[in-house]
Amino acid sequence: METDCLFCKIVAGEIPATVVRETETTLAFRDIAPKAPVHVLVIPKEHFVDVVTMAQADPELTGAVMETAATVAEQEGLGIDGFRLIFNTGPWGGQEVFHAHAHVLGGAPLGPMLAR
Repeated sequence: METDCLFCKIVAGEIPATVVRETETTLAFRDIAPKAPVHVLVIPKEHFVDVVTMAQADPELTGAVMETAATVAEQEGLGIDGFRLIFNTGPWGGQEVFHAHAHVLGGAPLGPMLAR
């Protein structure tokens, strides 16, 4: 656990979150500033700064994050109309919390990938 990491504090139970799914290695919870009707964050419980670092260090855990994201999308009813799965990586990629995490977004048409 990184002592200053927001998501590590959520995993430790120091900061509350609305959990929608938890496994031995992953945690999925609702985003506090949702960008779509469904906006769930899926994180590894172990701290990795971003998805690239996680994928290189632990491919199995990376697969577990993807599996949890797919399960969350299904349980949130996003399978029929579709959803977006996003990993923002680094400052230019829009990453704001430097703990690897996937955004599961859906529940309405999401529009183009990038606003122009």
